[in-house]
Amino acid sequence: MLEVAIMIEGQNGLTWPRWQKIVRLVEELGFAGLHRSDHFTNMGPPDKESLELWVSLTWLACNTSRIEFGPLVTPFSFRHPAFTARMASAVDDLSNGRLTLGLGAGWQEREHHLYGFDMLDAPARFDRFEEGLQVVIQLLRSDSPVAFHGKYFNLREATLLPRPQRSGGPRILVGGNGHKRTHEFVVRYADEWNAVFLTPAKFKKLNTHLDEALKRQNRDPKSVRRSMMTGCHFAANDSALRQKLEASGHTLAQLHEHVPGQGLLRAGGPERDLRHRRDGHPEL
Repeated sequence: MLEVAIMIEGQNGLTWPRWQKIVRLVEELGFAGLHRSDHFTNMGPPDKESLELWVSLTWLACNTSRIEFGPLVTPFSFRHPAFTARMASAVDDLSNGRLTLGLGAGWQEREHHLYGFDMLDAPARFDRFEEGLQVVIQLLRSDSPVAFHGKYFNLREATLLPRPQRSGGPRILVGGNGHKRTHEFVVRYADEWNAVFLTPAKFKKLNTHLDEALKRQNRDPKSVRRSMMTGCHFAANDSALRQKLEASGHTLAQLHEHVPGQGLLRAGGPERDLRHRRDGHPEL
């Protein structure tokens, strides 16, 4: 069954009043879940409010009873996996097992430069990502002290206490459109794969590739949940929609365009069917 959840970019002006209003509406209106990015700031100025991810998720866990939620995604480039595992376990317990733990390598150069975090080049960044995945999973799933000796992270008989109430801790999500290392990490470590801005044809192709990779490792393809983050501009009427699109450099006429291989953005309102657009930044 297809489910629809909300995803927001938390670095685009998220404050406590806005977050609390969004959380309550998502819970009340029947959406499946609420997810948000984990960034200090935008790719370019001007800087806007950016409510801290895990603090905001803690409030959500205590003030909702139904929706799933989590980061899309929280990176190891500025969060040590031991902290991530501890926070995720605690927030999942608070919510009675509704957290999906989306994990990533980190990618936005500007925030790493501004705040002094070492992003690393792509191969090293993915190597660190894999180590982080291993550390988080071992801490969440091992009842015995964990020893881990890697290039980027080291643990010496580390124990996560209290143990997660949910057996094995929260579900692990790995996101990305790559069919090599991304799918490798999904097969080895994840419970969910999240794609970003794909056409139906491209999503089907990568989905089939993931099925085949799971089978080669004797994993049931049904054991890995599939999701996709896309975007949406929504307004009360065509006039307001036109203004919103034009503010982001787009037009209503472009809604009818389709470029093969490009990602999709949806836009609409009560007066029109939702249509596809070919690019843009994810807002939903």
